[in-house]
Order: sequence, then C-alpha cells, then structure tokens
Amino acid sequence: MSWRHQARLLKRDVYALYFAVREPRVPWYAKVLAGCVIAYALSPIDLIPDPIPVLGYLDDLVLIPLGVLAVRHMIPDHVMTECRFKAQALTKKPTNWIVAAIIVLIWLALAAAGAYCLVSALSS
Repeated sequence: MSWRHQARLLKRDVYALYFAVREPRVPWYAKVLAGCVIAYALSPIDLIPDPIPVLGYLDDLVLIPLGVLAVRHMIPDHVMTECRFKAQALTKKPTNWIVAAIIVLIWLALAAAGAYCLVSALSS
C-alpha cells in the first residue's frame, strides 16, 4: 500500500469519525476523543508549527493516526463501517469552507480568551 493511499484512508477515517460523533450507538468517551481528533486534524493551527524542521510535520504524522487508531478501537466495528461508507461519499463532494471558517473562529476565540486571562493575570 502506497503512502498516498494510506493518506486517503486516514482522511476518510477522520471524516468517518465526524459521522461517528453524531451516531447514538457510539459511547460518550469515544465521542469526546473523536471530537478532539477531528478538531486537531481539520484545524489550520498545529500543536507544533509546520515551519519547524522535522518536528512540524512529525506531530501530524504521529498524533492524528494515533488518535484515529485509538478512537477506532472504541467504536463498534459495524458502526465504524457505516460511518466509513458515509465518509467515502462525503470525500467526493467539494470542500466546505464554512466549517473551516468556524474552526478558525473557534481557535481565534480561544487565543483571545487566553490572551485576556494572561493580561489580566499579569496586570494584577
């Protein structure tokens, strides 16, 4: 199996996790972890910025597959299979820029809240 094919499968599984989060047959703890993996995978902001040599891409190459693997083991096989079929259909559709904008706004809101807390803590 080529790297390109494995990357497509990983992308499909991230989308499948999106459907799994909305599935009532998935345990709550799997939904929480899946939500974190989805947010990190789709977020334009990384834990380690990509311009940092080697380490920048290492987090994407390690954290996302490990997160997907962990969540896949928490979700029943038949449910994950159904979610993969839905994800396969979704990957053939055009990109949803509204979701990307929402994720960026969430990150900006979190950064603003963190900066506000830091400034208020330092000014006291």
